[in-house]
Amino acid sequence: MIKNIIFDFGDIFINLDKEATYKELAKLGVTEITDEMLQQYYQYEMGLISTEEFINFFYEKFSIPKKDLVFAWNAILLDFPKHRLAFLKKLVVTNKYRIFLLSNTNDLHISWIQNDWGMKLYNEFKNCFEQFYLSHEINFRKPNANIYEFVLNENKLEASETIFIDDTKENTDAAKELGMHVWHLIPGDDDVVDLLKRKEFIA
Repeated sequence: MIKNIIFDFGDIFINLDKEATYKELAKLGVTEITDEMLQQYYQYEMGLISTEEFINFFYEKFSIPKKDLVFAWNAILLDFPKHRLAFLKKLVVTNKYRIFLLSNTNDLHISWIQNDWGMKLYNEFKNCFEQFYLSHEINFRKPNANIYEFVLNENKLEASETIFIDDTKENTDAAKELGMHVWHLIPGDDDVVDLLKRKEFIA
């Protein structure tokens, strides 16, 4: 029986354009994503370097002005369909499940979302979750096993009673390895509002 639901954020609740940042960086002269750049990204996503350090890396490497990098970096972020918030709020009201968010994200993205949505809507969304875990705040990132173990252990969750929803297969594969139920949601084909129609929830 499912007692706990762990949701990803991007392309689960907020829509993303995953190619947009690459396209915007290409306009700024960055046409190849190197291992060094990826390592900077991973470090930033785990909160191990600051926003200033992250931006300075690109400025020193490519002479990209701060405002242009921030624009390119946040280009991935799109709209938040309100029917998903309505679904989430209805799910909370049932009081049947413990509900968590677990997202690989960073300070620039969260700052953009807070500004774009406004803090009232952001807090309305955030308050739907028992815990709201952002990778840059907890210093772990998916698909590393330690991020899932952290959430399970901190909240005394049984993996077999927990479902994890994410749009990235390597993330759901990692959770499945630890014994969780998973839904690898395909953006454009699936919508999180159909979660309770899945076999795990149907007696």
